[in-house]
Parts: sequence; C-alpha cells; structure tokens
Amino acid sequence: QVHLVESGGGLVQAGGSLRLSCAASGSTFMMGWYRQAPGKQRELVARMTSVGITNYADSVKGRFTISRDNARSMVYLQMNSLTPEDTAVYYCYAQLGPRDYWGQGTQVTVSS
Repeated sequence: QVHLVESGGGLVQAGGSLRLSCAASGSTFMMGWYRQAPGKQRELVARMTSVGITNYADSVKGRFTISRDNARSMVYLQMNSLTPEDTAVYYCYAQLGPRDYWGQGTQVTVSS
C-alpha cells in the first residue's frame, strides 16, 4: 500500500505560479499529476518514471515542470504562467507494480 499526501494548492492570479508537492509512503515506479475540472474527465497533466522519463499534456508543455526526489519518494509540479483554464482539482498519482494509487486531491484556482 502506498499512501500519497499532497500540498501546495491554492488561489493564484492568472500569470502566477504554484508548486504542488506529493509525498509517497514508499518507493514507486511512476508518479505524476492528474487534474479534473467540474463536469470534465480527469486528465493527465504530467508523469515521470523513477528513471526520469516524462510525459506532459500538450496544454501544459512549456509551462509546467514535473520533478521527483526518489530518495524522499516525492514528486513536484511547478506550474508557471497559470491561466483560468488550469483551474481544477489536482491529484497526485503513483504506480507500483500492478497497483495504482491516488492522493485526495488539492484545489488549484486561477483567477482572471
């Protein structure tokens, strides 16, 4: 069992930045971030394997950066140039073997 704890969400003005953090209770193969806006499906934002392979949603490329600290079992999402379209609940995600794990979600609200 992997337990995920998120932090860093909040309210920010358009053009601003936020940094999300997620701590896992143990080692994981894949860690990343998904988001879900009201009335929309949950979508991949960014993910990263333990050896540094990354995937980004096209909508965030060039603005968001995912990083992880394997020694601390943590993953981060640096979000720059935020727009109101980035407003969503952001969920930390981890994968280890056949199991998927999800954080509780943290609200990111971008005002215009």
